[in-house]
Amino acid sequence: MEVIKTVDLGFTYPDGTTALRNIDISVSTGEMVAILGANGSGKSTLFQLFNGLLQPTSGEVFVKGLRVEKKNYKAIRRMVGMVFQDPDDQLFSNTVKQEIAYGLLNMGVTKETIPETVGWALSVVGLEGYEGKSPYALSGGEKKRVALASVLAMKPELLVLDEPTASLDPKGVAQLVRLLKKINNELNVTMIFAAHDVDIVPLLAEQVYVLNKGRIKISGATNDVFSCKEIIRSNNLRLPRVAHLVELLQRDGFSTPSELPMTIGQARRLLESETENHGVDRHDDQDI
Repeated sequence: MEVIKTVDLGFTYPDGTTALRNIDISVSTGEMVAILGANGSGKSTLFQLFNGLLQPTSGEVFVKGLRVEKKNYKAIRRMVGMVFQDPDDQLFSNTVKQEIAYGLLNMGVTKETIPETVGWALSVVGLEGYEGKSPYALSGGEKKRVALASVLAMKPELLVLDEPTASLDPKGVAQLVRLLKKINNELNVTMIFAAHDVDIVPLLAEQVYVLNKGRIKISGATNDVFSCKEIIRSNNLRLPRVAHLVELLQRDGFSTPSELPMTIGQARRLLESETENHGVDRHDDQDI
């Protein structure tokens, strides 16, 4: 079933700047979908149209068949959880517990059940025992997880994440990638996320849409999109680092897998397959 669908979607700001043109996107239940594009490509504008923070200039947005319009906002905002790029734009309460409880209270959840839900949400993001802490005293990665917990507590069917790994160090990125996979797999939450950091895209997304100047330039399965190397580069993006390394090795005449890997795991499996095909003892190599 389609969780979110846009039809010929367009948006122009009051100053006349056109941010989006003819956007057709479809995301099915359980999918993880990346909206990839350089800064200014229209990703954030698109996301604000998903739950009515902005109204389309043209075209339509549907969430589980409901048109995104004023009369449906309450139902749609229960289904669509938004996580902003900068958690400081989302966090405003004195304690983590108050932060997570705020959305629940607005939904009409009884006060008696809130502590249990807050504890559950914090356990999902790995912040058990943080209820009494101030969000402003946390690290950047912890703030992002609190923002995510505040949205998860409302049990959305779709998570919309704007540049989820922005400003995180490598360890924080790895932790967040694992967490998002867990949420998708174990809670069956559909996800659509914006990124200009291409390295996280093949780790998370099954489908990719590439935006440039408000238009979709290419879309499809993740590996298929990144295989279109010239299109990726012509839209001010690059290949994932692993794919770029293998591409350089191919250029320099080294024997490499014919299929361009996108992640370290893919590269390892492909190279192991090549090694087996050539009768090389992998154990000797691993001992070097």
